[in-house]
Amino acid sequence: MDDIARYIELRYNRIRLHSALGYRTPQEVHDEYLNRQLTA
Repeated sequence: MDDIARYIELRYNRIRLHSALGYRTPQEVHDEYLNRQLTA
């Protein structure tokens, strides 16, 4: 059971598209945020 929860939290939730993020992955949103910080 712990392995399944770990997979969901560490792998699946990071690569699945989120409607609240404009159907982008959390990694894409994070990368965009970092890029904006560098150019500001």
